[in-house]
Amino acid sequence: MEALTPNTIPRSGQDTAKAPKRKRKRGFWSTVLQQKYLYLMSLPFVIWVFVFSYLPLWGWTMAFQNYKPARSFSEQKWVGFKYFHELFQDDRFYLVLRNTLAMSFMGLILGFVVPIFFAILLNELRGMFFKRFVQTVSYLPHFVSWVVVAGIITKMLSIDGGAVNQILMALHLTDEPIQFMAKGSWFWYIVTGSDVWKETGWNTIIYLAAITGIDPELYEASRVDGASRWRQMWHITLPGIRSTISVLLIMSIGHLISIGFEKQFLLGNNLVTDYSEVLDLYALNYGLNMGRFSYGTAIGIFNSVVSIILLFTANGIFKKVTKESIM
Repeated sequence: MEALTPNTIPRSGQDTAKAPKRKRKRGFWSTVLQQKYLYLMSLPFVIWVFVFSYLPLWGWTMAFQNYKPARSFSEQKWVGFKYFHELFQDDRFYLVLRNTLAMSFMGLILGFVVPIFFAILLNELRGMFFKRFVQTVSYLPHFVSWVVVAGIITKMLSIDGGAVNQILMALHLTDEPIQFMAKGSWFWYIVTGSDVWKETGWNTIIYLAAITGIDPELYEASRVDGASRWRQMWHITLPGIRSTISVLLIMSIGHLISIGFEKQFLLGNNLVTDYSEVLDLYALNYGLNMGRFSYGTAIGIFNSVVSIILLFTANGIFKKVTKESIM
């Protein structure tokens, strides 16, 4: 048997095995070559985003020109911030901005809160057949065109056989039909209510998906401790989907001023113009219809810049307060 010598005795802290070598950081191009198929699969979508989202930004130069369609780019006359100056001096702009912000905040509050509680209530249903039935019925309005929805809403609120007026008169709440669609003070509520009815079911999908990711053992432990179903919803379900709520709320705030114009255009009329016209409709009427393309582009730039500011502001506030953010 070979005698142990000081040279053969392993020292403390030394391993007979060789230390693993540090992995070298891969370069960008080596990673691209290794994952070339993934990059090739994503290439069509990158091109699509570039063509439809970034390339049109070249048209923003129209806002700083006295744009004439018959002239080339080099022949256009540059006017600086002339149209922005006109925009902020127009009293109609502030009226339209008021309508946009009012309907945006109403839609944000109701259109964001209602789907959350609807998803929680759907999750608490035990009968699977009834649960699926309610889900399907609530999803259907999302796939109906706003043209059809506007027709349904107008007919229901009509003074000539409208269902709402018929019910109000049958309950003796009013003596004569109410002209809902002719009252400007009612327009914001009509638009918000119709939008909530149309999109609530669809917006619950992502919250239901988030709820399924909550550990069922949390509910079992709470039931053992004697928590009611309301307590479980408040202390388990809502905190469990907090990250999803925060992200969607940040994105909704970013689109606060960009609410489109379909609802207002289809439900509005000449009697409620002072309440129905929003920024997108204002850009359409004063930009395209009147041929003032530069002025319409200035309105669009204002809309986009405010949306970006709102997005970064909301993201910064949520990042500091709730530690949740999208970037």
